[in-house]
Amino acid sequence: MFEGDENWKSLHIPTGSRYEWDPQSTYIALPPFFQRMSIGPQAVSDIGWARVLALVGDSITTDHISPAGNIKKDSPAGQSLIERGVPPKDFNSYGARRGHHEVMMRGTFANVRLKNHLVPGVEGGVTRHLPTGAEMSIYDAATLYAKEGTPLIIIAGKEYGSGSSRDWAAKGARLLGVRAVIAESYERIHRSNLVGMGVLPLQFMPADTPQTLGLTGAEVFEIAGIADALKKVGSGKVHLKVKADLKEFEVLLRVDTPQEVLYYEHGGILQYVLRQLVGSGAA
Repeated sequence: MFEGDENWKSLHIPTGSRYEWDPQSTYIALPPFFQRMSIGPQAVSDIGWARVLALVGDSITTDHISPAGNIKKDSPAGQSLIERGVPPKDFNSYGARRGHHEVMMRGTFANVRLKNHLVPGVEGGVTRHLPTGAEMSIYDAATLYAKEGTPLIIIAGKEYGSGSSRDWAAKGARLLGVRAVIAESYERIHRSNLVGMGVLPLQFMPADTPQTLGLTGAEVFEIAGIADALKKVGSGKVHLKVKADLKEFEVLLRVDTPQEVLYYEHGGILQYVLRQLVGSGAA
């Protein structure tokens, strides 16, 4: 029992002090959170020329956002696994493959019940690439926007991120290139998780909604004054100005505490913790 059988004893055991990543694995991969990471945080920049990846309504839960359930053959995640030689019978679930960011990215916003108002009358993880107007999966659009250097935002109604807390609802959004969310209200933990992944949570003013502001999701967005606004956190409610083509409106900054400011300034809690370890000599 304590020594194991021949199968256990014959397993290859890598040596060295660092984990030996297997590039062929479809279950666990080195995530890109620390790629091109500097020893210290970069100056906070504004978000300009951003496009809307999804325009959604009220009560969008973490189940709508986070990869969950079985992986479908015709989904971006399923197609990716097939290309890597995994037959559909061995797909397993998103939960089983949560250690592989390429799978989880493709499953973010892929829920079959998601209603993205950029593509009215259609349910599922689809959107329109702008300005071309071409319909495609949210993952494919995010990949195209990344090649174009276009930052992305999500526009949502009330209770964005409600339901059970799922860390991949924030991780997946960040890896897709989402830089900010503008919602009418947030579920408490998901708002915090967004900050922890370096995604800026913004909230419409009480009298405003996407509908009253006439937002269609086809606009180009600019969010300015972020660095100065972060300096005011802790002194009361902090507002930011958002431009959407010819429209301009104020939003509430929902980075709520000085500690969250630090997380956001570092690009997320992972980068913050690693820099703290490096600074203390523990890493």
